[in-house]
Amino acid sequence: MAKYIHQQPDWPEFTWDNEVILPALSNVRHRQGRLRGYMEVLGFTLRNETTLQTLTSDVLKSSEIEGELLNREQVRSSIARHLGMDVAGLIPSERNVDGIVEMMLDATQHYKKTLSKERLFSWHSALFPAGRSGMQKITVGNWRNSENGPMQVVSGAMGKEKVHYEAPEANRLKKEMKLFLDWFNTDHSIDDVLKSAIAHFWFVTIHPFDDGNGRIARAIADMQLAKADKDHQRFYSMSAQIRLARKSYYDILEKTQKGKVDITEWLAWFLLCMDKALNATETVLKRVLSKMKFWDLHAHIAINERQRQLINKLFDGFDGKLTSSKWAKIAKCSPDTALRDITDLINKGFLQKAPERGRSTSYVLKE
Repeated sequence: MAKYIHQQPDWPEFTWDNEVILPALSNVRHRQGRLRGYMEVLGFTLRNETTLQTLTSDVLKSSEIEGELLNREQVRSSIARHLGMDVAGLIPSERNVDGIVEMMLDATQHYKKTLSKERLFSWHSALFPAGRSGMQKITVGNWRNSENGPMQVVSGAMGKEKVHYEAPEANRLKKEMKLFLDWFNTDHSIDDVLKSAIAHFWFVTIHPFDDGNGRIARAIADMQLAKADKDHQRFYSMSAQIRLARKSYYDILEKTQKGKVDITEWLAWFLLCMDKALNATETVLKRVLSKMKFWDLHAHIAINERQRQLINKLFDGFDGKLTSSKWAKIAKCSPDTALRDITDLINKGFLQKAPERGRSTSYVLKE
């Protein structure tokens, strides 16, 4: 009796219930169109800024889903350098950071290129430049083999492991991946967003590599979404939303991988996740537009670079409350200078004291 979906006799002839899926698909397609409308309002500089923020979040969150924490400024700097963006404050980035950035950019910037096994091998090699996953040596730039036994997704302490999923045997990989790549590179009547969801599930179910399968599956999904958007610039991050719903992401994958070839529940989950990702981006874009209008309104008022940096940080989402001592630390200036900067901005109508009172006075943007 088949325990996993890839053992079903009709694998991978996926089916789904259109009565469930089509309304959700129509909704995200409508929101994609609305998002494009927002983007048309933005100039070249702000489109680039939004793309940089989105790609940075995508790289960071896709790694966080797998438990790997990357340095935000290194990721941002690596993306800016690879895209040739003129951005201030870039810092050097480590080899592993550059690797995942290169994979993500190749997927989204070159979404029209054929997805081949050689391209996947180069992505995998970029993810693991040292040939290791943590302390363990792995097969890099090739499909996994059977030397270490079956590929299993497990949790729990040693001796009490729980097997959540077991991937196809290594001797099936060439056939399975040829079938997947032929399908992915062929034009179908299927909607591009649905194709992204199917590709994500199909690839991560095959699990063709020793490690990095989740990150590569999400890169493939983003590649297909770039085709759906017909744009190499990225304005919403699926990985950021998946990171917020990490437990339900793994739960729905496990449930679907242990079911029949009907993947309605997975597609519904993916579309709901995409809807939330689009909603988050609309919120960010409204903030970007507010920032743009704010600077247009105050263009005639002279302020220094520290003050401009402070205001931009408040627009972009300041962590915690802004106090003069916190500002002195961020701007690398004395507390007296920080207080003078803030007082000047209050007098010029940029800032006001926060209504809440605490141990230290804090400040917010004036409405």
